[in-house]
Amino acid sequence: MNQELPSLMVAVPAAIAGAACMGLASAAQARATKEVPVGKTLHPRLLLDLARRPLWLIGISATIAGLGLQLVALGFGPLMLVQPLLVTALPFAGGFAAWLEGRRPDGVVLLGTLICVAGLSALLMLARPSDGTNRLLPGGSLVPLAIALGLVALAGLAWSALVSRPSRVLGLALATGVFYGLTAGLMKVVAGDLREGWQVTFTHWTLYVVCVVGPIGFLLSQNTFQRGRLIAPSLAVITTVDPLVGVAIGVWWMDEKAATGPAVLAGEVLAATAIVIGISLLSWRNSHPAAAETGSAGAEAEETQFALKAVDGSPARR
Repeated sequence: MNQELPSLMVAVPAAIAGAACMGLASAAQARATKEVPVGKTLHPRLLLDLARRPLWLIGISATIAGLGLQLVALGFGPLMLVQPLLVTALPFAGGFAAWLEGRRPDGVVLLGTLICVAGLSALLMLARPSDGTNRLLPGGSLVPLAIALGLVALAGLAWSALVSRPSRVLGLALATGVFYGLTAGLMKVVAGDLREGWQVTFTHWTLYVVCVVGPIGFLLSQNTFQRGRLIAPSLAVITTVDPLVGVAIGVWWMDEKAATGPAVLAGEVLAATAIVIGISLLSWRNSHPAAAETGSAGAEAEETQFALKAVDGSPARR
């Protein structure tokens, strides 16, 4: 990679540790959101209800730690390196969710994790991402991608409002992934400003946009976790869309580079396919736990009962 070793020795561990914190946060928040009534999308009342749940507060602490570590990683590494590493939040979330439910991840979960890590390692080795600038490129390059991201987020929200109930949560997850990726891209600029001095961060508009876009994405994620029966399918969409948006921002807005060539591109496609297969395997397994290992029949009935109570407007408490 075209990065100095000291920078990589900070960026990579920070990104993976941040992904672990985000995995814990997702598992804790997903479980806590099932204990409060279901409200309207993006209604702040949900956060007020969740603030009374100790498990959700643990998730918030993990979120803050994860964002801090992500900010450190973005300060020392390119978006094209840091954002794909955050895909590892999905296996971390699966492990923490199993721990909170009193069960152990099975062999299929471990296999999906290994496939994700192998595909991600191959992708980074082939791409050899190089850092660009800590500033957004001037000119018209900002507008086309901004419009595209806005349309994708709106399409996700429309999907969640119009399609049948079982799949509408995926529309919320799509919109969440867009907001998360956009937040990460702008945090890259904020991280660069912090390395110049904390006073510099208040002189650029990116910090203030992050303070708006970030909370919107977070609230959407809570809506997503609450309305999805299990965490893995929706989190798989979020953790796939988030780095894709981050990579697009790195290339279009911050002049980051990656290796090219027919052989490299073919290898990157295969590596990306492996990541998708690993994520799909984790999603399927978390959606279809083995009854002998997890007692899924009782757990699924319990989750259905909580969901029905929440839809009726009455708190579903564990």
